[in-house]
Amino acid sequence: MPQGGRRGGGGPQVRVARPKSNAPARGEARAYAPAKLGAASRLGVSPLAAFNLAGGVVAAGLFIALFSGGRLAEAGERIARGADAGAADLGFRVAAVHLTGASAYSAPHIRAVIPVRPGDPILGLDLQQVRAEVEAGGWVRSARVIRLLPDTVVIAVEEKGHMAVWQHAGALRVIDARGQPIEGADPANFADLPLVVGEGGAEAAADLLPLVRARPRLMERLEALVRVDGRRWDVRLKDGALIQLPAVGEDSALIRLDQLDRQSRVLELGFARVDLRDPEMVAVRPREASGADPAHGGA
Repeated sequence: MPQGGRRGGGGPQVRVARPKSNAPARGEARAYAPAKLGAASRLGVSPLAAFNLAGGVVAAGLFIALFSGGRLAEAGERIARGADAGAADLGFRVAAVHLTGASAYSAPHIRAVIPVRPGDPILGLDLQQVRAEVEAGGWVRSARVIRLLPDTVVIAVEEKGHMAVWQHAGALRVIDARGQPIEGADPANFADLPLVVGEGGAEAAADLLPLVRARPRLMERLEALVRVDGRRWDVRLKDGALIQLPAVGEDSALIRLDQLDRQSRVLELGFARVDLRDPEMVAVRPREASGADPAHGGA
C-alpha cells in the first residue's frame, strides 16, 4: 500500500496545536488604542498628549536598557526629568502651596524659604529636600510636606516656641524654647515676650522661665531676667525692685517668695530688694530704706 501522497485517506489526521497568545487579535488591537485614548480624553487629557506620554515611557525603558554603570544613573536622571516635564504638560504642575500651623507673623518668613513656586512640575519635587529647607529657615521645629495631585502642595509646620528676647553685647535677638536665636525675627514685634539679659542667659532661661510663668503675680510684674556672673539670676520687676535668686535651687527660693507674698503681699506693697540667696533666710529691703541693713523675715 502506498505510504505517501494520499489526501483524504481514512488514516488518522494529526492537528498541530498552536500556542495561545495573550496578545489581542488584530481586530481587538485596532480597537484597543482608541479605547485607551478615549479614556484619557475623558480624564481631561488630550489623546495626542496621552499617546506621546505613553510613547515617552516606552522610549525611556529602551533607553535605560542601553546603559549601565554610571551612565545608567545619568540616563535615569535624564529620563526622570523628561517624564516629569511630560507630566507637567498634562497639567501636573504646582498651582497652590498651602502652609498650615504657622502664626500670622512667622508665615511670611516661612514662605520666603519654601523652594516651591506655582508652575513647578509637581511630580519632580523632592519632598525631603523641601522639608529640610523649610526646617533650616530658623522658624520651624518640624515640617511635613504633602503632595496632592494634580497640582497642590501642603506644608504643615510646627513652629519653634518664641521664649524670650535676649539682650547681649548691645544686641536684641528673639530666642526659641531651647535658647537658640531665631533668624529673621524682629524683637520689636515681640514686645510681649520677657526680656533676658546677659551672657549665657539665652540657654539658661529655659530652666527659669517656666518657674516664673507658673506664678502669674510675679510674671505680670516681670521686666527682665538678668544673668549674673554666668551662674545665677536676678529678677528685675517693672517698678525697679530686684529679686536675687541663688545659683542652685531657684524653685525652692521662689516657693519662699510665694510664702512671703501670701503673708505680707510684698509684691503689691513694693520693695527695693528681696534676697533669696541664703536658703535659711529671706532678706527684704523696703523701698523707703536708704542705707540700713535689710529687715529680716522668716522663710
